[in-house]
Amino acid sequence: MSRRRTSILEAAARVVAQRGIRGLRVEELAEEAGVSTSLIYYHFQDRAGLLSHTLEFISTRAEQYTEPATDPDADPRGHLEEMLLLELQDTPVVIENSTAWGELRATAVFQPELREQLRTATARWTDYAADLIDRAQQRGGIPPEVSAEDTAERLTTLIEGLSKRWLSGSLTLDRARDLLRGAITAELGPRP
Repeated sequence: MSRRRTSILEAAARVVAQRGIRGLRVEELAEEAGVSTSLIYYHFQDRAGLLSHTLEFISTRAEQYTEPATDPDADPRGHLEEMLLLELQDTPVVIENSTAWGELRATAVFQPELREQLRTATARWTDYAADLIDRAQQRGGIPPEVSAEDTAERLTTLIEGLSKRWLSGSLTLDRARDLLRGAITAELGPRP
């Protein structure tokens, strides 16, 4: 991806996090990114294309900051726990990404064209979590009766809810992380 295109997507994520989807105006985005509006249209065709690429950018960026240090082959459960907790960090990029993700998810209620892309991004995340649960079950780190798919769905859904409550000031970050740790133990059982 070209540096110019990346800077436009960074600016789009920033604008969506600060002003919401309704506040995303191509002219203001161009000013924020330091480019012309025609360059934005050149790269993304229209507002829908811009939103689609912004969602893809946010998903990719989240994969980067949630990459655990724990080896998924040596400790799949530890890798999963660390990956989930990394979704709740008090850093500018995580706050911006989580805010923009929540805004895009809420917008999909009213803009069906975003739904399939959100479904695909969510499924990729949930499937990876389910795979880690399966691997941990094979190693004896999670009881065999735990449904990997259902548990992954509940945990990833919980993170989105905790993130929204934290970002909106309803929960402190520490409380959100404590609740997530408790849910992980409740879902996966205590560590052996």
